Amino acid sequence: MTEVRSSEADASRFRVRAVVVGALVFLAFCLLTARLVFLQVVRHEDLAAQAESNRTAVVPIVPNRGLILDRNGVVLATNYSAYTLEITPSRVGDLDETIDELAKVVEIQHRDRRRFKRLMEESRNFESLPIRTRLTDQEVARFAAQRYRFPGVDIKARLFRNYPLGDVGSHAIGYIGRINQNEKTRLQDSDDEANYRGTEYIGKLGVEQSFESALHGGTGVEQMETSAGGRAVRKLSSHAATPGDSVMLSIDIKLQKLIEELYGSRRGALVAIDPRNGEILALVSKPTFDPNLFVEGIDTENWAALNESIDKPLLNRALRGTYPPGSTYKPFMALGALQLGKRSPSLVINDPGYYTFGGHTFRSHEGGLGGVDMLRAIQFSSNTYFYSLAVEMGVDNIHDFMKPLGFGQITGIDLNGELRGTLPSTEWKRNVYKRADMKRWFPGETVSLGIGQGYNNFTMLQLALAEATLANGGTRYRPHIAKAVKNAVTGVVTEIIQPAGTNLGYLPKNVDLVRNALVAVNKAGTGTRIFMGAPYTSAGKTGTAQAMTLGQNVKYNAKALEEHQRDHSLFAAFAPAEEPTIALALIVENAGFGATSAGPIARRVFDYWLTGDYPSEEDIAAVQKGQSGPPIGKPRKVSEVPLVAP
Repeated sequence: MTEVRSSEADASRFRVRAVVVGALVFLAFCLLTARLVFLQVVRHEDLAAQAESNRTAVVPIVPNRGLILDRNGVVLATNYSAYTLEITPSRVGDLDETIDELAKVVEIQHRDRRRFKRLMEESRNFESLPIRTRLTDQEVARFAAQRYRFPGVDIKARLFRNYPLGDVGSHAIGYIGRINQNEKTRLQDSDDEANYRGTEYIGKLGVEQSFESALHGGTGVEQMETSAGGRAVRKLSSHAATPGDSVMLSIDIKLQKLIEELYGSRRGALVAIDPRNGEILALVSKPTFDPNLFVEGIDTENWAALNESIDKPLLNRALRGTYPPGSTYKPFMALGALQLGKRSPSLVINDPGYYTFGGHTFRSHEGGLGGVDMLRAIQFSSNTYFYSLAVEMGVDNIHDFMKPLGFGQITGIDLNGELRGTLPSTEWKRNVYKRADMKRWFPGETVSLGIGQGYNNFTMLQLALAEATLANGGTRYRPHIAKAVKNAVTGVVTEIIQPAGTNLGYLPKNVDLVRNALVAVNKAGTGTRIFMGAPYTSAGKTGTAQAMTLGQNVKYNAKALEEHQRDHSLFAAFAPAEEPTIALALIVENAGFGATSAGPIARRVFDYWLTGDYPSEEDIAAVQKGQSGPPIGKPRKVSEVPLVAP
């Protein structure tokens, strides 16, 4: 009986267990079925897309960057293709060990390692970064044979920017460089983010920066089938990149090169403008730099040499260097006096060689010029005449007349980074100075404004623009360096439309008087020797501006001062005087009298532009030393002088 009960109990327990196990199996089957339904039905489209993405990869196609050309079609910036050895840090185990092993296969110098580490600091860990650029075919072959040893390292074909003329026109042309983190953040917040996928370079300065949108082009895409290891197997589809447009500039690069050569090792800036339309014909800043140094990431030694130099080669002096204009300001003071009715041109002022105001004596010509009217005051650069004129006009009248000419204003040139400079007024001083006793404008501060000193501080671009406005009779054009854009696909050249000029309303008789005075400067005044024998009539004004303030009773002695403390040499001019086609302003820093160093450069620029004459080697050497007047030696024809030495 006991055995029967035990058997029944065992059978009962077995049935219970069987039911439980069956229920669990059924539940598991239901869960599996539910999961299959969820994956196959609910998430079908999403998972299918993920599976497809595991099989395919979308690769951006970086567009060819557009060319930069001068007004005659000379190529100033172009591209070349080269192989780079690149590392993706996130896919590499021991980075230093990997680089050491790579160095046994291809040459990797210490500067390559430093540049790579700097790029790592500026980039994300999963980005592909170059450890070596411009590999030879032999180096590519050696690495390809041992690629299996280096996961996360690959060879890539890249386009690199090249500036064929090196440092010629570098401040105007600019350069490109790798996109830094700030630029990446800015792009992510803009509509251009998609267009920069796969792009590692962007314009940093000059035309390269200002016309980035035109030069960059449109990024394309390729859909590639990949293996399980992520390597491309075949192309499935593609959308071609759109090459960047070419930007055609108004500058004449051969003229630009000549001017830079005429400066030699001296510092300074020159801006030449076509007064008929505002086109920039030359935009020079000396010293220059080689933009090719920045394309792959500048090394520490070159960066230190450029950044720490006392000559500041990275400073664009044409746009960002501000200087007192010296006596080149006097013609505009005269025009202002005529327009405002402050002084008759026939009024004769006695110049005894000094001017006394408020108990202070201001220096003029030694021995004085005697009686001078407005024309003679400009022709022989009488300080006394313009000291007294400034006092009669007053600082605010001077400010209000000079402002429309562009002095102390942003000119609107199509390059980034220009400085405003300083055009003083009573309001300006109240806003600038913090101390209550410094906010007031003192009458004695007006005196030096008349000869382009005091608080006056302008760029050569502003002075050249004012000179061009005077040259054409009073119409101010917006200065611009880009003439047209050439579509890379269609080849169609589209002129860049510029705003109409602004007529400042000068009376023709007033302009004529000042213009005649400037012609007299170069015929029988301070510019006579420079323009001796010129086959055209020019109008100009020499200028000398203090680099440091001297006491009232301290006589200027260049030999007693450090080179960087000596006076600046300036010249502003236009030609032909009757119908001007070129106007310019230039400064040679710390070079003294304007007729000695700056004026001779202006003469060679006019000879180049108006007569097609290129100075002799002997003449260029003399100009570089500040020891020239009219040209010496036999000039060459511009067409016969190669841009690049053979």
